Amino acid sequence: MSLVPSLFGRKSSVFDPFSLEVWDPLGAFNSITRDLPLSEFARDAAAIASTQIDWKETSDAHIFKADLPGLKQEEVKIEVEDGRILQISGERNKEEEQKNEKYHRVERSRGKFLRRFRLPENAKMEEVKAAMENGVLTVTVPKQPEPKPKVKSIEISG
Repeated sequence: MSLVPSLFGRKSSVFDPFSLEVWDPLGAFNSITRDLPLSEFARDAAAIASTQIDWKETSDAHIFKADLPGLKQEEVKIEVEDGRILQISGERNKEEEQKNEKYHRVERSRGKFLRRFRLPENAKMEEVKAAMENGVLTVTVPKQPEPKPKVKSIEISG
């Protein structure tokens, strides 16, 4: 629908910048897959891929925090690459437990995640520290102190 009425009640094929209709590039795909049940793979991939990481900058460090419930330290990898790239990755594996118990529902996910961050030039990449406590990963990247401007006094002649 358009805010500008069309002439003679016909829909125009001309682009109308005031139109209220929003084009959805995935509309056809969504209509095809809407009624399909989510596969176990898709559910697991969505859960682990949506790992969110907060990046906070303080006066002396860059601090990254990620909620990784159920992951062990051995399942998380933190790497520093050339060009000031911090990479946080991990893999959550599905635990296979066969105790002849009857499960009615299993909602733990599995999958891989990978997040990369380009750090500013003031980051001390050789002093990166990481800690994991209660499923929360904290990565601290110290900052180099800002250089103080050199002030030179100029003598006034006269």
